[in-house]
Amino acid sequence: MRPFIVCHMMESLDGRIDCAMTEKLEGSEEYYSAIKELEIPTVIFGRVTAEMEVTSEPPFSGDAGEPLGKESVHKAADAAGYTVVADTRGTLGWSDGTADGRPLIILLSEMAGQNYLRYLESKGISYIVTGKDRIDLARATDLLNSEFGVRRLGVEGGGTVNAGFLAAGLLDEISIILAPGIDARGGMRASFDGLPQGTEPVRLRLLSAKTFDNGALWLRYSL
Repeated sequence: MRPFIVCHMMESLDGRIDCAMTEKLEGSEEYYSAIKELEIPTVIFGRVTAEMEVTSEPPFSGDAGEPLGKESVHKAADAAGYTVVADTRGTLGWSDGTADGRPLIILLSEMAGQNYLRYLESKGISYIVTGKDRIDLARATDLLNSEFGVRRLGVEGGGTVNAGFLAAGLLDEISIILAPGIDARGGMRASFDGLPQGTEPVRLRLLSAKTFDNGALWLRYSL
């Protein structure tokens, strides 16, 4: 049984999510206060977002070793909430077992090297290995629930991991803080990005819409 999963993002009017851009717009305070209202003490980031926003360490540079080639779970800490990072092959460096004040859990595929997993263990970092050459998100979320007690999970980007959860049918709710501003730069990522051409649009049902005095808008949808 998987957690209830909410994708929570802040974006410009044209759907772009570059943090260096959105932090210049109104709505940032509302984005963080909404996390409390959504009751998502555990959040997950993709590798690119984690490299930019979560870890300040350089990438792992050692010999990753032979791929593990099987499912595995290592639990280093119990907590009410976790910071989860999807890192398919195991490339990110970490200083210790926490990020944003919460214990880390790294999601990896079976292509992750055994030496890299031992590196995570040496840092006191939990991990879940599942999926042959890509992370099996459905299985990973089941394990987050059964092994780590995660009942509600917030997916907070970037666009590729958000789209992966969407394509896998794992999202229960989408929460968007829409900032009163436009990015307009070419090639910038959107909240959901990278699915193949020909993918059908996903219909949503509006749950609520809240306006703020600064011009930001909070939109909540169910799937």
